Amino acid sequence: MLVSDDGFDGVVVRLDSHAFKKTQQDGDRFRLGAGVDLMPFAREKSYEGRTGLECMAGIPATIGGATRMNAGGTHGDFGDVVKGARIIHPDGSIEDRPHQLLEFGYRHSKLDGLIVTSVEIELPKGDPQRTRSRFDEIWKSKEDSQPIKDKSAGCIFKNPPGHAAGQLIDRAGLKGTTVGDASVSKRHANFIVAGTSATASHVIALIDVVRERVFKEFDIALEVEVDIWRPTKKGCLV
Repeated sequence: MLVSDDGFDGVVVRLDSHAFKKTQQDGDRFRLGAGVDLMPFAREKSYEGRTGLECMAGIPATIGGATRMNAGGTHGDFGDVVKGARIIHPDGSIEDRPHQLLEFGYRHSKLDGLIVTSVEIELPKGDPQRTRSRFDEIWKSKEDSQPIKDKSAGCIFKNPPGHAAGQLIDRAGLKGTTVGDASVSKRHANFIVAGTSATASHVIALIDVVRERVFKEFDIALEVEVDIWRPTKKGCLV
């Protein structure tokens, strides 16, 4: 998620208190607060021999965010292990929504305009050596090809049908392109890396530069994978 430097008509809330960091286990089922960090939890459970989250190695997210956008990649998606989510509607009502009503798709779920407070997932017990090796293998692969130790929001664009966004950006000659202190990663072109003085405006402007160049070169409109909250003339968020 990227919030405009100009603000917008609303609030940004970080679910960082203890209440949203709780984890509970009942057999193979886990109830996770929406503020739990995905990566450390995925590593811990993979090392314990729980199957299903090895594919989350290297993906920056909280549990709530991972559910909202169905975080994932080549190796699998978070929605694959989700059994349900507890959500709050704008009117304050609370709903426990089962997996089938979450309608997971490619970087999509039916959670727009709702607040996720906790998520139930299922992680069957497997072979600890195998799950640990699989997690480490995926982590190493991403460490070798992606800027996972830099400040970024992960992949910035969705892959268009039949194409890889990173390859299109690379072919357009955009690796290393900068706006302010934000730059297209030289390691993987579908990442925008934020320097110490980068602002949301720098990142948004760079996104626009990339989209315009790729459309000009290949007649393909890249769709952002991150949510950008910024005011428009109509007062909406885009």
